[in-house]
Amino acid sequence: QVQLVESGGGLVQAGGSLRLSCAASGRTFSTYVMGWFRQAPGKEREFVASISQSGGITSYEDSVRGRFTISRDNAKNTVDLQMNSLKPLDTAVYFCAARPGYGQPYNIWGQGTQVTVSS
Repeated sequence: QVQLVESGGGLVQAGGSLRLSCAASGRTFSTYVMGWFRQAPGKEREFVASISQSGGITSYEDSVRGRFTISRDNAKNTVDLQMNSLKPLDTAVYFCAARPGYGQPYNIWGQGTQVTVSS
């Protein structure tokens, strides 16, 4: 069973950048589709980005496409989210998640890391 730990959150001014990282334990990391989600105060958790097992297929929520980049390193068991041109609306707790394959639910979640973007 993979376990996930996020890092890299913090406070940044609008227009700035942050890089989130998710470290996974376990030998089967490369078999999982990985995703990033976020939850703002008073709102439901929403999808941000995903990446296929090999890293060859990525997907983004419309509001972050062109500003955020998801990547993974299967040798290091990590998945990163590079966030550029940050906006106050990006403020949320960001979660790393894993699922066994497309069409299956994300069933492994990290504890989350706070990202706050000031105006």
